[in-house]
Amino acid sequence: MEVQTLRWFQLVADGATVTEVADLEMVSQPAVSRALGRLEREIGTPLLHREGRVLRMTHAGTIFKQHVDVVLHELDDGVAAVQQLLDPETGTVAVAFQPSLGTWLVPDLITSFRARHPRVRLDLRGKDDETVPAVGPRSDVDLELSTLRPRRGEDQPRWRALVAEPLRLLVGPEHRLVGRPRVLLREVAGDAFVVMTPTSVLRRHTEQLCADAGFVPRISFVAADLPTLRGYVAAGLGVAVAPTRWGGSVAAPVVGLHVLALEDPTATRDVGLSWSPARRLLPAAQLFREHVLQRADAGLLPDPVPSTEG
Repeated sequence: MEVQTLRWFQLVADGATVTEVADLEMVSQPAVSRALGRLEREIGTPLLHREGRVLRMTHAGTIFKQHVDVVLHELDDGVAAVQQLLDPETGTVAVAFQPSLGTWLVPDLITSFRARHPRVRLDLRGKDDETVPAVGPRSDVDLELSTLRPRRGEDQPRWRALVAEPLRLLVGPEHRLVGRPRVLLREVAGDAFVVMTPTSVLRRHTEQLCADAGFVPRISFVAADLPTLRGYVAAGLGVAVAPTRWGGSVAAPVVGLHVLALEDPTATRDVGLSWSPARRLLPAAQLFREHVLQRADAGLLPDPVPSTEG
């Protein structure tokens, strides 16, 4: 069973035609067809069947492909590990991050890392669903920057806190609390709230913070992103809880938006770095992890200092 044949099977199973595979690999179409036939004889059952002009996987092919994907992924990782062992500075690091961290933390880490390791390629990926870990044994993501603390367990991602970011209360221009530098969240228990979608970790933080203050927030509007949330509040559609960096000077000013410090002891969120213990980090990814942790230990990460807006 040849690795090349497994790759051809993987391509066809993913939707490529035999002709496309032949052109990509610069071999004849009959050579690809014969190789796939030999693979099926080795397995002992058909893996593909023809539907019109394309090949589709049989039930056996679907099961087999799941294992082929894992084997080829591990093989590619092994080849990359050897190459990076010879020269770790030529590797690629896949980093997922929570979008709200892209305005202040991610740029700092990337800029400082590239100053020391300019040849390492960074594959940056913003998360759509912040409530699901991006790292795992089957994931192609090496490291994740987020405020999502993984569950405890041997098979769960490892997580290291980097910096604590205060949460603030956002209110509109005519709100009764405008002018107060510090407030308690329970003072807006009767107000309408603007919250993020359920796929946002900030939504969880907001609901938990309100629960700690002794009430359930009355939701008036749901925002898909933080700029929209800030715009809704500035329009007087409700109050909201937001991280300091988005509620303050890093985000573009919004006319009429006021940012108030919260005195509640739990009005903060930890930003951390996570990785999967079941997925061996290649040398380049280890370099980035060490860089992030060392920068955090040395107190060199950006300080999420609160600010106000009028």
